[in-house]
Amino acid sequence: MVSHIGLVGLGKMGHNMRERLRNGGIEVTGYDPRPEVTDVPDLAGLVAALPEGRRVVWVMVPAGAPTRGVVDELGTLLSEGDIVIEGGNSHYPEDQARAAELAERGVGYVDVGVSGGVWGLENGYGLMVGGERDLVEHLMPVFDALRPEGPREEGFVHAGEVGAGHFAKMVHNGIEYGLMQAYAEGYELLAAKDIVTDVHGTMKAWTRGTVVRSWLLDLMVKALEEDPSLTAIDDWVDDSGEGRWTVDEAIDNAVPLPVISAALFARFSSRQTESPAMKAVAALRQQFGGHAVRPAGPASPGAGPLEPPA
Repeated sequence: MVSHIGLVGLGKMGHNMRERLRNGGIEVTGYDPRPEVTDVPDLAGLVAALPEGRRVVWVMVPAGAPTRGVVDELGTLLSEGDIVIEGGNSHYPEDQARAAELAERGVGYVDVGVSGGVWGLENGYGLMVGGERDLVEHLMPVFDALRPEGPREEGFVHAGEVGAGHFAKMVHNGIEYGLMQAYAEGYELLAAKDIVTDVHGTMKAWTRGTVVRSWLLDLMVKALEEDPSLTAIDDWVDDSGEGRWTVDEAIDNAVPLPVISAALFARFSSRQTESPAMKAVAALRQQFGGHAVRPAGPASPGAGPLEPPA
């Protein structure tokens, strides 16, 4: 029975996960480079603080080089029978490589896709787990402390072998891209037409009883309550990798993903101060049909064409 784990990474999610685990009866020793939040000075101190036996360390740091560095170091500190849980948004092939490397030292590896964001402390975290069944069963007290209240199967899944947890989370995040884009486009159309005078109220009215209600819609309504015209933020939107990986997998498996693909490309469009592609479209329309174009510069979006269309 697991009753004490190490947790590496006490950022926005890791800090709240430590608190929820403690509230659920799991003792946690946390490590973070920031002295104001860490329980121990370094990874060696974290491993030393764990009870002898089958030690468990959950890694909750950004995907890529940070995760690789932490897992590599843990591999030199842990012993046969110990377990590493990788809870970031790593690309699933990396899980398979890390699991094989740790297995040479007798250390187990489990990958977990974690959803819940900054609200997880209060609401619990949706968990998608990949790894050997005996390891997952051994870790169930930890997963039960983190998941939402209610039936286990509504907030937790052992999705398959190593890599399955992060593959499931990748697809989950791809779906999230599409949902957010649909809500955003609906908001823009409501705001563009003067017939709707209460855009925020309209979207709030969708939050109960309608087929488009969801937690993401609730968060959209909350954002509009705080900033009705969304003037306080820029329209530049980042992507953290999972959307790209989802589209890559769709191509490799010949699975059509038009909505998720379009949502990913919309994020790319948000980062352009001007669009070379749309300039090319305007130039082509002018070439084949003599259609009007606007000169580059601070022309008003509401200005009429500079010359009549052909």
